[in-house]
Amino acid sequence: MKKLTWPLMALFTLWGTAAFAQDKDSALMKQDWACLKCFQEDNAKVEAPKAGEQRVVFMGNSITIGWKNLNPDFFAGKPYINRGISGQTTPQMLIRFRPDVIDLHPKVVVILAGTNDIAGNTGYTPVPTIFGNIVSMAELAKANGIKVVLSSVLPAYDYPWRKGLDPVTKIAQLNQLIKAYAAKNGCVYLDYYSVMADEQKGLKKELTYDGVHPNKEGYLVMGPLAEKAIAAALKKK
Repeated sequence: MKKLTWPLMALFTLWGTAAFAQDKDSALMKQDWACLKCFQEDNAKVEAPKAGEQRVVFMGNSITIGWKNLNPDFFAGKPYINRGISGQTTPQMLIRFRPDVIDLHPKVVVILAGTNDIAGNTGYTPVPTIFGNIVSMAELAKANGIKVVLSSVLPAYDYPWRKGLDPVTKIAQLNQLIKAYAAKNGCVYLDYYSVMADEQKGLKKELTYDGVHPNKEGYLVMGPLAEKAIAAALKKK
């Protein structure tokens, strides 16, 4: 029997780790749909911001938490707090937005959400409803003095766990709505999509390990874009 190569072993390990994390989160969400308990202990340990601290919370799903796992250097030594939960949709994020964002008193929140709604993770959700949930998070943030960065949904040609949904059109529609809202309402639009999409409007192969989630190379592309957007948000009055 042939031995597995190191890259293949690493990929299997990554899939296993992601599956374990998602199973753990799923178990919690059976009795805690929005997984309010997922970060309850971590949130209790977060101290009030220090004078001059430019705290940023990253709110999202597996793409957000995967960033911390695959490219931890991006977060190291910075006042960045990652609040991504694998598999989550926008209504779940909206429920936990207060404890996982507002109560942490950030200067900026970076919201990356919507692809799991399109995938139907919590049932069918039309694009206007997904957009409305994202807008509600943005409005909650602004009402509490938090600057808002609204991220585009990353490109996806298909979902490995739910094939045949043709997400390309819905992702484009949602991104157009998010971009227009950001422009009209003083938010920063963070465009990951344009630089990460291939000719089929899916995620470039060199930037992903499954067509939906970025690999380390993908996060290395996203990092400078996020930093630029955060800097722009901090400059807003």
